[in-house]
Amino acid sequence: MRILGVDPGSRLTGYGCVDSVGSKIQVVTHGVLKLANTSGKATIPLEERLLSIYHGLTDVIEETKPDILVIEKVFFAKNAVSALKLGQARGAAILTGMIHGLKIFEYSPNEVKLAIVGQGHADKDQVAKMIELMVGKQNFETSDASDGLALAICHHPFFSKKLDALCKRFAELADCVRKA
Repeated sequence: MRILGVDPGSRLTGYGCVDSVGSKIQVVTHGVLKLANTSGKATIPLEERLLSIYHGLTDVIEETKPDILVIEKVFFAKNAVSALKLGQARGAAILTGMIHGLKIFEYSPNEVKLAIVGQGHADKDQVAKMIELMVGKQNFETSDASDGLALAICHHPFFSKKLDALCKRFAELADCVRKA
């Protein structure tokens, strides 16, 4: 099974692709779609950046031929405008996957961190380091690329089972606390 993880953004969209062969994970590729400058006001209109997500992910999909696209779930942002732009970037990525016939799966940032690091509030450096412990040294262009790869790895059967077990355990602990 080939899994493409996408960390959507309106300025940078990270991606990572892995092969799942039994219990092994093999990195196919990872990278970043650069959609706009990363500092200051974006000079490229949002609609052009959304089209760039479509074209860029289409190229990645045609090159890697994944079976599944895994994308980060929406989270609550402090800035409403940023949240709306992120939602539009997610929509462009999901639509691209659907156009290419991919199954779509979603994980929250905390679920990915929990599956990869074992702690739901790990920082981006911890996630990148843990990925390298799993699959070997990687030269991530940005944390968006390591996040894309983390999403793909998170959907690997071993890690999704680990995530299910951890979430079940946390739910049991929460029940115990409520009853106490």
